[in-house]
Amino acid sequence: MPHLLDVDQLRTFVAIADTGSFTRAADIVHKTQSAVSMQMKRLEERIGRPIFARDGRGSRLTEDGERLLDYARRIVRLNTECVSAFADANLVGRVCFGLPDDYADRYLPDILASFSRSNPRAEVTVLCEPTEHLRERVADGSLDLAIITQIDGRGDSEIVRTEQLLWVTSSRHAVHDENPLPLALDRGGCEWRRLAADALDSIGRPYRVAYLSWNATALGAAVAAGLAVAVLPESALKAGMRVLGARDGFPALPSCRIGLIQSTREQNPLADALADQIRQSLDNLGTGRVSAFAEAAE
Repeated sequence: MPHLLDVDQLRTFVAIADTGSFTRAADIVHKTQSAVSMQMKRLEERIGRPIFARDGRGSRLTEDGERLLDYARRIVRLNTECVSAFADANLVGRVCFGLPDDYADRYLPDILASFSRSNPRAEVTVLCEPTEHLRERVADGSLDLAIITQIDGRGDSEIVRTEQLLWVTSSRHAVHDENPLPLALDRGGCEWRRLAADALDSIGRPYRVAYLSWNATALGAAVAAGLAVAVLPESALKAGMRVLGARDGFPALPSCRIGLIQSTREQNPLADALADQIRQSLDNLGTGRVSAFAEAAE
């Protein structure tokens, strides 16, 4: 009879794979580092294969570890959905949820699919707007909760994910070589816009604002058409884009913090359930997509 896998061990394994560190994973799963190491030893014993290989002072996944990771993500996600389905089976009603469209393409499919399976009688309204508008709507009660970009000095949020900001160009054009550099930027008071300007000023690179829009799809279209370079989070990378780095003459940008805010005007069990699903989905969402967009087009 085959050995059954322990879901808690798999959850820890996923945390290690996502963070690249036993120490950071221990913080996420609220265990000591020695407990995490013991869990991974037992997991290797259960599958009968090594899942980690030494890589200098750190560890990396073996080929078997990479194979296990896909199964582990699915098992952990299904376990969470199963528990939520029984816990929230009687929830019915309406929940209003917002997020910037920079994040929508990558975040929404998993969030909505999982939440719908757990809460089949819920009605979900989704609104895509800039962070500053979402904060106002949560504050006045027209939204129950929202995923936002956390900016220091502009209110608090629960940080649920961190992503690297990236310089992005077209994979088929060389607009990033133009001087002055044409930029496609958010038309509001976006923090990313300031960071881009500061980074280019620090290296003395001339630039001009070529396209402005509230809409990430419109900015992405300008990039894909080879008309401008944009600053986007990893979530917003799409086919036809290429990430620019130091070898292209572009300075590194900081990470952006992605937060969750929720209305306190009235209790909404569906909003609480959706908030839990957002935390779970964003925690399980892998990283490392950048490398696929980093190589120059042939």
